[in-house]
Amino acid sequence: MAADYQTPYKGVLGWLDDRLPVINFADQHLRFYPTPKNLTYAWNFGSLAGIILVIMIATGVVLAMHYTPHVDHAFGSIQKIMRDVNYGWLLRYIHMNGASFFFIVVYIHMFRGLYYGSYKQPREVLWGLGVIILLLMMATAFMGYTLPWGQMSFWGATVITNMFSAVPIFGDEVTRWLWGGFAVGNPTLQRFFSLHYLLPFLIVGAVLLHLVALHRYGSNNPTGIEPKGQQDQVPFHPYYTIKDLFGLGVFLIVFSVFLFYAPNYMGHADNYVPADPLVTPPHIVPEWYFLPFYTILRAVPDKLGGVVLMFGSVLILFALPWLDRSPVRSGRYRPIFKQFFWLLVLDVIVLGYVGAMPPSGIWPTIGQVATAYYFAYFLVILPLLGVFERPKPRPHSISKPVLSGSAQPAIAPASPAE
Repeated sequence: MAADYQTPYKGVLGWLDDRLPVINFADQHLRFYPTPKNLTYAWNFGSLAGIILVIMIATGVVLAMHYTPHVDHAFGSIQKIMRDVNYGWLLRYIHMNGASFFFIVVYIHMFRGLYYGSYKQPREVLWGLGVIILLLMMATAFMGYTLPWGQMSFWGATVITNMFSAVPIFGDEVTRWLWGGFAVGNPTLQRFFSLHYLLPFLIVGAVLLHLVALHRYGSNNPTGIEPKGQQDQVPFHPYYTIKDLFGLGVFLIVFSVFLFYAPNYMGHADNYVPADPLVTPPHIVPEWYFLPFYTILRAVPDKLGGVVLMFGSVLILFALPWLDRSPVRSGRYRPIFKQFFWLLVLDVIVLGYVGAMPPSGIWPTIGQVATAYYFAYFLVILPLLGVFERPKPRPHSISKPVLSGSAQPAIAPASPAE
């Protein structure tokens, strides 16, 4: 029986699209996809994250061709890549610095979502998939950090894998499975190499689901108001493809500065020393993008309590759509929320800074205070603001502030689904 689908294309494209309608699919979801007309450059970071993911996978596949996952040869194979492989130094620096910039872009992307309420109804699943992507990124980055098998790689792997032993009943078994024995060694490195190679492809799958969920209800926008017809929307191409390309150009300039002039700035000097199980570094720290979570881990003297808090600091994001009960999405119209939000941004920066400091003096106390505010923001402040805060009036549609150049009032607060 003939299919009902009729291709809009002619010639070779029509013949191909009739049998495999990917061209029409791309047109509908990339070219003609209706997008709110008021998206700012803050919305660039989603597409930037996708581009960086492709770069990381491409460079990672090539690097894996030259890497040797063995404790006796891993460090040497990295040096061989840097010195003997054609443009190996460039590939490795792109991959190494790309990880840091990947987290920078994703963190900005998530904080933008927090500010503009992109987690609210009906985008709860979209937000949850974003948190899953973050968890997969963290696991992938941690395992990748162990592969150079330098001092910080070895001792970082030792500290992090030991955390699982604090879990009651099955914690020791999980730890031994991660190690592949009774201590961090060659089986550990081989496991982490395999998982580091596999997980990025799981991230791709999660990103595809993330895009499906995004296109189900469309992008949120700075006003937090759903578009009301074609007057509030424009096609994605050329309006936002041009905007994304401009953002990509700015990103590549900044990335190139670090890549060519400060490639080791965001790394740790101890990781250029071969791993030695008999010599413990004076201060073991993870990569900078894990430092806020490392501070939360150290905030509680009890090992199990620290592990629960650390994982809870990420898992709590899943519950965010139900913790924030305000009927208004955008922080632009929530004056009290706005103040607490920027305190949260400052708080996360403080957590990161404290994580890089030795656990002595005043730093543990500052870390405990910052940890308390982090959890209080999600568990206490947001629920209370949903009850007591009085938002500002919002415009009737997103077209009014776009065309008038201001976000002047209009309607009283409505339901989150608006």
